[in-house]
Amino acid sequence: MDSAGVLRGLLCASLLCVLCHGQTSTQDSAEDRLDPAADQDLMDALEALLGRTRSRISMTEKRGSIPVCGMGDRCAMKFGPRIGKLCDCGRRANCNSYLLKCI
Repeated sequence: MDSAGVLRGLLCASLLCVLCHGQTSTQDSAEDRLDPAADQDLMDALEALLGRTRSRISMTEKRGSIPVCGMGDRCAMKFGPRIGKLCDCGRRANCNSYLLKCI
């Protein structure tokens, strides 16, 4: 592509940017005229929702915390037909259901 083609392309791109910038500035000014009381109501509702979800997350973390086992440690216990977890195996290890150890 010659330099005249590059110059025409840059001129068209800059003209397009100027035209688009003029359109977005009129749309932004319409959005700025929102009611501040409505914004405050939305913020209060969002804070209440976040407060409820934080309390749920903290309760599940307390209930579901299982200690981490090392390699070769017992990770489960057999209770009749069921197997219960004693601890969770670390990285790159799985709890073998036959041996009931981390391997």
